[in-house]
Amino acid sequence: MASTQTEHRFPCAQCGASLRFAPGQAQLTCGYCGHEQPIPQMDDATRVTALQSLDYHEAVANALPPSEIEETRVISCDTCGAQVEFEAHVHSAECPFCASPVVTDTGVNRHIKPQAILPFKLSERDAQDRMARWLKGLWFAPSTLAKYARSTGRLSGLYLPYWAFDVATRTRYSGQRGTHYYVTVGSGKNRRRERRTRWQPVSGRVQRQFLDLLVMAAQSLPRANARRLEPWTMADLQPYSTDYLSGFRAEAYTVELPDGFEIAKQRMEEQIRADICRDIGGDEQRISSVATDYSDERFKHLLLPIWMAAYRYRDKSYRFIVNGQTGRVQGERPWSIWKIAGAVLAGLVALALAFFVAEMGGF
Repeated sequence: MASTQTEHRFPCAQCGASLRFAPGQAQLTCGYCGHEQPIPQMDDATRVTALQSLDYHEAVANALPPSEIEETRVISCDTCGAQVEFEAHVHSAECPFCASPVVTDTGVNRHIKPQAILPFKLSERDAQDRMARWLKGLWFAPSTLAKYARSTGRLSGLYLPYWAFDVATRTRYSGQRGTHYYVTVGSGKNRRRERRTRWQPVSGRVQRQFLDLLVMAAQSLPRANARRLEPWTMADLQPYSTDYLSGFRAEAYTVELPDGFEIAKQRMEEQIRADICRDIGGDEQRISSVATDYSDERFKHLLLPIWMAAYRYRDKSYRFIVNGQTGRVQGERPWSIWKIAGAVLAGLVALALAFFVAEMGGF
């Protein structure tokens, strides 16, 4: 039986207002009276135990202990598909991922409980500064975007769901090793050296232990943009605690565990093929066949922090994302057709003027 959905409130002991997690600090802070309340910290031994991964095959077979399952209340966005946790009384809001209005009944989402969380390090103001600098550096952006960069409004502090996989791999491969050599061809003025490649068939085995291989467990953001937010400092992981969620929202995972593992296999294959090329050696490598066995598959459900803003231009949403731990910025951007056309026209005018001056100089 899964644990029932509960509402977590953190009232200030002095004034009763809601406490909020303070990024970069292990405490909750009251925005009204300034009262601070420390977040309980675990000793190293207890922390290591709390951060242990779970068995992948048990999870797929729905055989995890009931303590690893929870229910949360979410609001779904029909535009981008995001499922974001909200307080029970919220029934209308703006989607933080695409800025679309969301008016829907809240539903209960039953899922694997997060094992760990990376708390925010950057404050909202720090994230605004990082994003504003990034936006101002965009070429051929609409003027409205430049105005948006000068007066950036509130950012949404969100925790993105991730699967972190631990997997042992053993791979058999076959291919060819290429060794360069040079020959002299031609004669006289056409005499020259050309490089040739001698190919030799090879086969072998490589193995690698993957630890905390990250796969975003949501579909609300482009996966390529999310990958460019990496790396994350996994040493800062803390055992999951709702204290870190106070004042922030968390997206529920919409990529199920088996689907996430298939994405992880694609990322593993990138590294495995690089290992094979190193094992083949030589000057060039060709890979003919790859067969990988996976074992000791384990995982963790993580929540990783981002600051996010959604900007609408010509009825289309553009998302800007700031890594809440490192400050790295990624996003989508609109292009101003008029600015591009103006730049092309200015270039043509400059080219024509240079041609005219060159022609006049010939007289």
